[in-house]
Amino acid sequence: MEFKQIHAKQVLTPVGWLDNVIVTIQNGIITDITPSDKPCPNQIKLLPALIDTHIHGVMGADTMDATHESLNTMSNFLAQHGVGAFLATTVTESHDKIEAALRQVKNSIQQGVTGATLLGSYLEGPFFNAIHKGAHPEALLQAPDRATIEKWLILAEGTLKCIALAPEYPNALAIIKWLRHQNIRVMIGHTNADYQTTKAALLAGASGVVHCYNGMSGLHHRNPGVVGAALSIDHCQTEIIVDGHHVHPAAVAIAHKCCGENLLLITDAMRATGMPNGDYYLGQLRVHMKDNVVRTDDGNLAGSTLTLDCAVNNLANFTNTSFDKAWLHGSYYPAKALGIDNTLGSIAPDKIANLVVLNEQNQLIATLVKGNIVYQSNQFNEQYITHPKQV
Repeated sequence: MEFKQIHAKQVLTPVGWLDNVIVTIQNGIITDITPSDKPCPNQIKLLPALIDTHIHGVMGADTMDATHESLNTMSNFLAQHGVGAFLATTVTESHDKIEAALRQVKNSIQQGVTGATLLGSYLEGPFFNAIHKGAHPEALLQAPDRATIEKWLILAEGTLKCIALAPEYPNALAIIKWLRHQNIRVMIGHTNADYQTTKAALLAGASGVVHCYNGMSGLHHRNPGVVGAALSIDHCQTEIIVDGHHVHPAAVAIAHKCCGENLLLITDAMRATGMPNGDYYLGQLRVHMKDNVVRTDDGNLAGSTLTLDCAVNNLANFTNTSFDKAWLHGSYYPAKALGIDNTLGSIAPDKIANLVVLNEQNQLIATLVKGNIVYQSNQFNEQYITHPKQV
């Protein structure tokens, strides 16, 4: 029986830091969190691993490659940046290619990946409005279609967790209600909907909005749009890309002040992440990456090269909030949004031991998934983890 302990100077919980604590892990599950009566020998901090709920790819790999190798590349890269779980996100493509991607996510969950846990898939496209198409090819966009969605849900066998769509289509509200009865999370994105339509979609069961401010009708004082709904309607889960390019720091601060715990850090990262400047593909579109900014031929932003640990630091800097509170927007709050906070997103007894180890300078030195080290830097000391029953 696997049994290990980590004695940390500080441990982050949803209610703040605990000092000088021993966290006990048994078979990948946190079984105990105990204040220590002895001085802490390790100057380390223990935090819940981050959860990236919206990511396309990294390091030349992409969900749409529909290969286990690509999904595993994403899994390992994410672990290097403190992410313990993620949703592999599609883009608008032919139905055959979307189906191949959904099928591979299902198969890779069964096979297992070696870094961050693959939670399932996030369908971004093709049910969008061409006015806010972004990097989604206009010719492949369409109204939401229940028969198609039913086919994809059957194919995914419970691994398709989230579907994004534009709510202004005539049949959208009915489909949102139906999907919520199927326990599928629905997000509003790449849409030109007005405030009332967005509010109606949220009341019908949509959970929130895709990458707030980007790919949607903006805020005007006489026409609040999707942004106005995202910032003002209670319980709207509001994704945001905090890379300093997609959203101005002041707009990030406004969203943080308005949305509170419903503000969810995402990366929306694509295959150029971690790669040198050059040309890459997002779906079938060729895009160009220069100085970590990715754009289409016509200048539209095409995903990001952001990592979630960087997003946490940016949120803290842009909003003048503390690092630990910013961290919750990438860990505990995403877990709550996905309805998995009973197992992930925080450090507490009976939770899965997806953990991040930081040094005193808040630098990432290790990531654990289900209690096992899946990434460690040269600053990590194996003695930080003890096996008392083996002594």
